[in-house]
Order: sequence, then structure tokens, then C-alpha cells
Amino acid sequence: MAIPNSELIDMYRTMVRIRAFEQRMIREYEAGHFPGWLHSYIGQEAIAVGACAHLRPDDYITSTHRGHGHLIAKGGSVDRMVAELYGKSTGCNRGKGGSMHVADVSIGMLGANGINGAGIPIAAGCALSAQMRGTDQVTVCFFGDGAAGVGAFHEGINFASTLKLGVVYVIENNQWFVNSRTSDCVNIDHLADRASAYGIPGAVVDGNDVIAVYDVMGEAIARARRGEGPTLVECQTYRLRGHMEGDPQDYKPEQEQQEWEKRDPIPSYKERLVDMGVLTEATAASIQNEAESEMDAAVRFAEESPFPNPEEALADVFA
Repeated sequence: MAIPNSELIDMYRTMVRIRAFEQRMIREYEAGHFPGWLHSYIGQEAIAVGACAHLRPDDYITSTHRGHGHLIAKGGSVDRMVAELYGKSTGCNRGKGGSMHVADVSIGMLGANGINGAGIPIAAGCALSAQMRGTDQVTVCFFGDGAAGVGAFHEGINFASTLKLGVVYVIENNQWFVNSRTSDCVNIDHLADRASAYGIPGAVVDGNDVIAVYDVMGEAIARARRGEGPTLVECQTYRLRGHMEGDPQDYKPEQEQQEWEKRDPIPSYKERLVDMGVLTEATAASIQNEAESEMDAAVRFAEESPFPNPEEALADVFA
């Protein structure tokens, strides 16, 4: 099915917004304007955007410690996310979660997570809730290649498969388990090959091609919405920054980094849209400027927002 030009441009706009957010937050982090760790989504934008383009407002996603792009793609507020990173009371978690725990239940974004693979069983539980309530809501569960080796991966997917839950599991295979090469840590060609062990479909897609991701995820989400159960989708991509900011990446071969930089999903998608006659250079420049202005406004919002009051320390804490 052909994608409408308006949607093609919307996907480009969202990818640019994610990149602008990450670039601005890296600068703010390096300037010491907020604490904690910062895990950049730079290089992986096509995955969140291609997947979330199919989701309704009442659908759900679960995320990872690298979750900024997921929240933006699902429709979250950039202002409130910057405020959250700054630890302000106007943040999406009232300043208590920081980068690794951004969430917005109002849009179905059930949270980034500092525990590797923790979103996998949460996604199964969310999909079970939809099934029990008799809705056709779908949950998309994002996680990294490293999380595909934890117990929660096998337990969560087995549970979802057995009950034919409406969840799509998305492996963002960025080629590195922190500083260990993914291919050195598994004995299969593709992580999606594990789908057959659970009796569900598996697919491998170029995670730097937003249209390819859109097509594969469209089929998987439609299948889940029909009540036919989960799909395991492996998106081959590459993180163009370190595991976290401050990581020197001295374990990465320089040539490998350079080759993947040539496959950066945003300029390659822009070139494709221009060639298709869908996007002009002038419109692309306008989208970039709008994104940067949005980040300027979000940083001002965070800087001008108050910190939480000390008496709020135990509010919204359930454990």
C-alpha cells in the first residue's frame, strides 16, 4: 500500500525532531545542566518512527534506557521530557525519573526502564489487559540486542505467544552489547530466528530505512490487532554515539563507524524523499529550523520550571 505524501513527510519531521532533541540534550549534558546518565538514540530514529506511525493514541509502547525517541514518536511532549531530564516538577514524571525512566501514560508510553529487558514482561501484561478488556489495542515493545539474552525475553515472549496476545516485540539491534559485539555473543545469524521457538513469526528489517520498518511493522501490528498473536521484529541498525555520553567508543573499529555513518537514516531518507518529489530542500530546511526552535523553547521551559518541593518526595511512589 502506498504511503501518503503527508505521512512520508510527517515521518521525516519526527525523525528530525528526535535527532534535534538528542543533539541539544547532549550539549546541555556536557555543559552540566542536568545530572544522571544520557543514552542517545542518534542513528536509530527510523525504528521508533516507522513503528509508531501505525499506532493509535490508545495503543501502548514500552521502552528502554534509550527511550527519548520512543516517547517523541508516540506523541509525547518535548517540553515535559526536557523538564524531566532537568529534574523539574513540570517533567513527565515530576522530576523523579530522569532520562532512563521517562514515561507518559496519557499517550500509552509506559516508560523507559533502567533494567535491561524489563519492558518485555510489562508489554505482555499490558497486552493481556487489552485482551481481557476485549479491546484491539496493540502494545509495541522496544528493546535492544543485549536484552534478547535475558530471562525476561524468553519468559515474556513465551507467555505472549501462548495466549496470542496483541504485542509486537521490536529488537533494536545496534550491533553492540554496551562494548561487546552482538555477533560475538550469540550463535545464530539473526536474533529474530528465535521466534520459531515460540511459534510466532519473525522478521529482519533494515532499521535505518524508515519505509522498510513501516512496512514490516504495519503487517505485525495488523496481525496483533486481529488477535493473531505476537511477532518478533529485528531491526538492524547502529548507534552512532557511545553506549552513553562519555563513552569513548574505543572498542569500535573506526572504519565500521564510518560505514554506518554513511547509512545515517535521516539524510538518506531526506535524499529519497527529494528524489521522489515529495520533499524540497526548502521544506527540509524549514523542518530542521522548526525542530531546533522547538528544542530552544523546551530548554527555556525546563530552566524556568521549579524543582519539586521536598515534601513531594514520597508522592507517586508505590514501592
